[in-house]
Amino acid sequence: MTAGVLPFQAIEKMIASDEITARLPIPEAQIQPASLDLRLGDVAYRVRASFLPGAAGVSARLKEFSTHRIDLRQGAVLEKGCVYLVPLMESLALPRHINAVANAKSSTGRLDVFTRLITEHASEFDRVDAGYQGQLYAEVSPRSFSVLARPGMRLNQIRFRAGQVVLSDDELRALDAMQGLVDQDAHIADGLGFSVDLTAREGGIVGYRAKPHTGLIDLDKLDHYPAMDFWEPVTAPRGHIILDPGAFYILVSNEAVHVPPDCAAEMAPYLAMVGEFRVHYAGFFDPGFGNETAGGKGARGVLEVRCHEAPFVLEHRQRVGRLVYERMQDVPRVLYGADLGSNYQGQGLKLSKHFKT
Repeated sequence: MTAGVLPFQAIEKMIASDEITARLPIPEAQIQPASLDLRLGDVAYRVRASFLPGAAGVSARLKEFSTHRIDLRQGAVLEKGCVYLVPLMESLALPRHINAVANAKSSTGRLDVFTRLITEHASEFDRVDAGYQGQLYAEVSPRSFSVLARPGMRLNQIRFRAGQVVLSDDELRALDAMQGLVDQDAHIADGLGFSVDLTAREGGIVGYRAKPHTGLIDLDKLDHYPAMDFWEPVTAPRGHIILDPGAFYILVSNEAVHVPPDCAAEMAPYLAMVGEFRVHYAGFFDPGFGNETAGGKGARGVLEVRCHEAPFVLEHRQRVGRLVYERMQDVPRVLYGADLGSNYQGQGLKLSKHFKT
């Protein structure tokens, strides 16, 4: 089998051959160019702490750490600061040569809902071993806002891989020379480096910071909530901002990037050498990202930023992370953007789709 990330049409075949199964039929809208959205099941378990099941397995760990069971069928509140385990509708029976990796969806990350995939006997989050057979679970922990969740909601996604998929720096330089992966000189070292844009927009705004005490967000309500009820504008009159420990920020990359149709990309979530903060909780970039913007010069990446131990000064154009590019097994039948009516194609500084534009 050709090495690479499995495209849309290969995921369709996995569903048809029962390598991916679900309690309810999987609609085509759930399949993305290089990944599959995963759906919440009917129940959630409030747990005392995040855990990896290890040899004991999920059921044994739930008996140890679960405090109560929550029925999601009529809608239920997942409270910020709490941790929940939700059995997903989907299960896997992967071939021995296929492994998988998971990540939060864009809107999930922009709401600061921290979610990670767990498998039976897992020793790592968001990783599925080749040949895995069994149930999938999502750990869900809202950080800034309490959310109303229901069965079928799609908070995370899974990407399937065969063989070695990551492009080396030399391969990435060659790809950039041919296609221009960014709208400026590319910094390539263990992936494509990116920096933060603190240029003032209308009203001097460079980003947004989540307010600490807000109302509930119903995850089904799109273009609904007034942004300023949940966010406060961030300005940088001196060309920098100071990140407060524990606060959550929405910022934007200085570079406009694009992902060619025969590639996928993932934003590395954290680089210890650039400072005590985490960047981008939702890291998948699909084939075609940034290809339909004006002049085909790419789109900005929205950065979801949380500071850790100490206040940290973030400067304009400071490098904050990198994009790791992966080869596709084949060009997807549908691409990010117009093919899917994607919410964030051509984006700049943009909050999640739940807030009024």
